[in-house]
Amino acid sequence: MTILDGKKLSNKIKEELKGEVEELKAKGITPGLAVILVGNDPASHVYVKMKRDACQDVGIYSVVHEFPENITEKELLSTIDMINENPNIHGLLIQLPLPKHIDTTKILERVSPKKDVDGFHPYNMGRLVEGLDTFAPCTPLGVMELFKEYEIDLVGKDVCVVGASNIVGKPMWALLVNAWATVDICHIETRDLAAHTKRADIVIVGVGKPNLITEDMVKDGVIVVDIGINRLPSGKLVGDVDFENVSKKASYITPVPGGVGPMTIAMLLKNTVKAAKNFAKEVK
Repeated sequence: MTILDGKKLSNKIKEELKGEVEELKAKGITPGLAVILVGNDPASHVYVKMKRDACQDVGIYSVVHEFPENITEKELLSTIDMINENPNIHGLLIQLPLPKHIDTTKILERVSPKKDVDGFHPYNMGRLVEGLDTFAPCTPLGVMELFKEYEIDLVGKDVCVVGASNIVGKPMWALLVNAWATVDICHIETRDLAAHTKRADIVIVGVGKPNLITEDMVKDGVIVVDIGINRLPSGKLVGDVDFENVSKKASYITPVPGGVGPMTIAMLLKNTVKAAKNFAKEVK
């Protein structure tokens, strides 16, 4: 069994990005990322700090626009418009979730597709499905980078994706199909989850339910990618997979933490640098 080490790979990618950032700076362009953070959700604040620290590590300029929980939708849209027009900011990220009185879809659609480094804009999602160059959502993109690094061939593989969110499951499906895998996507209404996971060569799960995938639900030699992250009452962080027992049957498996999580942030940095490169081409 081989551990798919996302922490190690993310550090490797960050080192590569440092060089790319220096090349852009030599041309007078410093990649810039703006984050919009609304409210006082502790997890969101932790994630934003991690993203800001990662930007600093590779030389990306980052700024966080913090707003109170009661900000109006109009004020938020106005801020997005301002960032869209700022030539020094190449990537714009909306930290989710937003308060209930804010229309999340409207907010995400207001972000310029050219600065949509989270890959959530319908324009970029459409290009992703068609297999065109675009900004792909960071978590699924990070999973694909892990497959590439560990030379896991996806062509013709039977893959079961558990979770059908717009952020992970659906774009994961698109990336896999574009890589010529055969993809089965499951969700909360799937009647017999085990029937799908048992026949899969690769199982990718991200729903936020500890021990959802157990040893009896996978076949010998399976490749397991655990995107879930859950904090147990003891304080321990675990994924959606019973790691201890499933790992006995797996040929490759991601740990939690240290698997997909670090890759998500690495892909955000990569998308931001890509956006800055695109900008550099436009201003030539």
